[in-house]
Amino acid sequence: MAAFLLGAVLLIVQPQIVPSRPAINTKAETSSQSVQRDLLKKTSQKNDFKENIHSNGSCQQLPHTIIIGVRKGGTRALLEMLSLHPDIAAAENEVHFFDWEDHYRNGLQWYINQMPFSYSHQITVEKTPAYFTSPKVPERVYNMNQSMRLLLILRDPSERVLSDYTQVFYNHMQKHKPYPSIEQFLVKDGELNVDYKAINRSLYYIHMQNWLKYFPLDHIHIVDGDKLIKDPFPEVEKVERFLKLSPQINASNFYFNKTKGFYCLRDSGRERCLHESKGRAHPQIDTRLLEKLHEYFHEPNKKFFELVGRTFDWH
Repeated sequence: MAAFLLGAVLLIVQPQIVPSRPAINTKAETSSQSVQRDLLKKTSQKNDFKENIHSNGSCQQLPHTIIIGVRKGGTRALLEMLSLHPDIAAAENEVHFFDWEDHYRNGLQWYINQMPFSYSHQITVEKTPAYFTSPKVPERVYNMNQSMRLLLILRDPSERVLSDYTQVFYNHMQKHKPYPSIEQFLVKDGELNVDYKAINRSLYYIHMQNWLKYFPLDHIHIVDGDKLIKDPFPEVEKVERFLKLSPQINASNFYFNKTKGFYCLRDSGRERCLHESKGRAHPQIDTRLLEKLHEYFHEPNKKFFELVGRTFDWH
């Protein structure tokens, strides 16, 4: 009976209308631009940078490419797979330079200091999944490097919402803290709660519009996160071509681990898998509610497909 009532109250749920361009607060934007100009003026000259040079000849440098998102889209898996290539030098941790004000105020010298040591022929990569959904980030990245090549990994929006919830749920469980059921987040006053942050992060169309204001589509390579999970090699091959890397990664670098239920990596005889926190089972959810989630994303997904000129096998 409860399931029937839940289905009844969710009969009509429509996505919010997405504006073609976000409204602009001129005063706020002018202030933001002023701050950015001061930041760039502070650290834009090459001679302003203090080069941290290692005794082996490597040094820290600004990233040549950034994995901008999306959260719970497979960014860690993508970075680990890319790291198989000898010409990739990857930052170990999420830097959060462009989206955290305390970090951004430190300037580009601080940003460089967070990068790994690399050689001149290598591509330095950093990943911070929150960049994709942070409104200020595209302009800030553009002001640093207009020719930056960006990697964006996406998966089925509904599945991403469930994975988003699952991560936070387990974080609370590990700290022995209670956490509400996913239904309590997805349903509000008998309707789909479109204010739930995890749902907003899956509205790829809105966030992609913001990035395309500053970067052309051919500077943003979209990795199909669902395909990367099922068959990683073809997706990694495409990334190699996008970054103009020599083809060094091959199918033998990947093997399916039946115990874990996903692909692991093999590099020079050494095998490694992603952390146990990856690939966790999603919570059980009422079928009608899941269908409403699929319906909600249907129109935004269509707009996203039109925006990027390709389709994905999403619900």
